[in-house]
Amino acid sequence: MGVRVAIIGASGYTGGELLRILSLHREVEVIAATSREYAGKPITHVHPHLRGFYANMRFMDVDLDKILRADAVFLSLPAGVSLQYTPRILESGLKVVDLGPDYRLKNAEDYVRWYGFEHPQPDLLKKVVYGMPELHREELKSAELIASPGCNSTAAILALIPAVKEKLIDLDHIAIDVKVGSSEAGRKPTAGSHHPERDNVIRPYEASGHRHVAEVEQELSALAGRWLKIAFTPHAVGCIRGALATAHTWLVEGADEKAIVRAFASCYGKEPFIRIVRGPPVGYPDPKYVVGSNFADVGFAYDERVGRAAFMAAIDNLMKGAAGQAVQAFNIVMGFDEREGLLTPPLKPA
Repeated sequence: MGVRVAIIGASGYTGGELLRILSLHREVEVIAATSREYAGKPITHVHPHLRGFYANMRFMDVDLDKILRADAVFLSLPAGVSLQYTPRILESGLKVVDLGPDYRLKNAEDYVRWYGFEHPQPDLLKKVVYGMPELHREELKSAELIASPGCNSTAAILALIPAVKEKLIDLDHIAIDVKVGSSEAGRKPTAGSHHPERDNVIRPYEASGHRHVAEVEQELSALAGRWLKIAFTPHAVGCIRGALATAHTWLVEGADEKAIVRAFASCYGKEPFIRIVRGPPVGYPDPKYVVGSNFADVGFAYDERVGRAAFMAAIDNLMKGAAGQAVQAFNIVMGFDEREGLLTPPLKPA
């Protein structure tokens, strides 16, 4: 028997991805998957692509007595809901990986501004590890509570880590553009995510105050050693999966193309899920070539004429931007091979 895992909130797209990944994870046994709406129904009623993997398993309502039989719990819930379960799960000695936003920000006061509620557990915020292995691998090894990053913020941060870490850019003037597919909006259709309204769209949304920028500023500020203010505008596009972040920056004196190449190689040369894209046949990162995988493709464009550089990262928003990254962090916490369950090549065509 492997490590016993429960998933609270398993009927959405991200929950389905967790189930898909963990179905092939050699160290894990999924013992519970919850859904208030579909409690009592087979998992394959909601996730028919998983036929043959969870044939005898049904969704259950949240029953913490049963959930606490697990060794680790993934939470895939809307903002504010994980707060109801996390303290008791942690008190029982279980590891928690929260894919929602309830523990991503270290400063409790930021939740009022970005999420509209006062955080009731500021003590837990001090113990949380932000679940991005490329930044916090060592801290994750002893973590009890992992806050898995948002998809937009994941792409944005990965695009900029080399430039910020090596101080190649003007840190006071960073503008990030993220284009993301419709699955980011979740399984429940809304007026903006309903297919007839979303297809063939390139639409900015929350253009001057998207909550994911709070994570970007927090993590890149820690890397820079001082507080950064970053402009951030996401765009809804017509694809289903994928996110592409482009960070527009201006280089400091002495920084050039060779310095950028060295920075990327230094930061990402040994990362198991980061691929540096440079030159033909693709040229620049493109979400089309990471779909279905936990890989992030990163790269840059150097504009010598104006002293500018555009840094880019392409991810599958449901994988490296959600479930895949969560399992990667979980693997580190549990002492497994970081790649376990995740070494799936991207799909093509997609």
